[in-house]
Amino acid sequence: MLTDQELQELFNDIESDRVERKKTEADGKKIRDAICAFANDMPGHGKPGVVFVGVNDDGTCANKDIDDKMLTTLADMRSNGNILPLPLLTVQKRTINGCTIAVVEVSPSDYPPVRYDGRIRIRVGPRRAVASQQEEEILNERRRARHLPWDMQPIRPASLQDLHLDLFRSEYLPSAIAPEILEQNGRTIEQQLRTMRFLGEDHVTPTVAGILAFGKSPDDYLPGAYIQFVRIEGTELGEPIADQKDFHGPLSRVIAELDVLLKANIRIATDIVSQSTETRTPDYPLGALQQLVRNAIMHRNYESSNAPVRIYWFADRIEIHNPGGPYGTVTVETFGRPGVTDYRNPTVAEAMKTLGYVQRFGVGIATARRELKENGNPELEIIADPNHIAVVLRKKQ
Repeated sequence: MLTDQELQELFNDIESDRVERKKTEADGKKIRDAICAFANDMPGHGKPGVVFVGVNDDGTCANKDIDDKMLTTLADMRSNGNILPLPLLTVQKRTINGCTIAVVEVSPSDYPPVRYDGRIRIRVGPRRAVASQQEEEILNERRRARHLPWDMQPIRPASLQDLHLDLFRSEYLPSAIAPEILEQNGRTIEQQLRTMRFLGEDHVTPTVAGILAFGKSPDDYLPGAYIQFVRIEGTELGEPIADQKDFHGPLSRVIAELDVLLKANIRIATDIVSQSTETRTPDYPLGALQQLVRNAIMHRNYESSNAPVRIYWFADRIEIHNPGGPYGTVTVETFGRPGVTDYRNPTVAEAMKTLGYVQRFGVGIATARRELKENGNPELEIIADPNHIAVVLRKKQ
């Protein structure tokens, strides 16, 4: 984080290209534009950019009430503003030169280019723009020099022939890139895949995320990259199996097929309240199941575990088992707590957001808990250790 002196100097420097000033948080689009541009750090400062909220364009104080609601709104722009990959930012209330303001500090991304609303935003001096193809390539090259997460690593001997390129063109690109950018896009398929982090720096080898998102047979290269579903007639493993199915293929196909199966296995109870009224309630809320299964796909360990994500559907409960324990800033003790999140597979997370399987980052478990409560199910149970995570949904009685 920037020191008090550094913030003071930036606040006073009207000409700095590392500063954006906004009177209120209401101008969310322009603030997100600035966050995206600072995360891309096109000038190569290697230092955070800052959005001061509560300041006029000329640097004078706007005398705004900086309350918790404003700070929460600004912080939420990270996870719900379609900025991908997720930027690293902090939000705090500060007083500088007698003016109380909100300070949004944005660190340069380790994995550029960063997009907001399908566009790579940059800022060089007074110029604010969408990156050109040459500028996009510069940002790609910067990523090359940094230590990359596992899901951005190339998988050899995989090649372009292992990918459903038509799926990438028809389904992913229109969701990831703004229409006007696609219309003027003269980039090759290799360049498009590379800038999305689905192709390695050699321009020919798919990354882990590329194989997971578009691979014709991902588990040929990542043995645990599939989902196993087992429905058991009793309450213990070893009792008769009513149904069993494995799900293989690219993310969108696996998730779509899983959604159909989960919905088919939910039982709906009908209660007659009166002659003209009846209520219909499921034994499990579909939305909670979707959140938890997708959470497992996003956060599992694809690097060192060959086990699949497993869904055991017992007579009295559902267990979802995820290979790989908590990651990064998330510990066994803090897993599942509101506001505590980290991403083992940031490009997989970005792909799932782009494909519409994640509406907002960091709220999957909280959403599942809320839906279980509203449906009348018992509280969600979480079992976590360094190498494994399981969640247990109890059947509504």
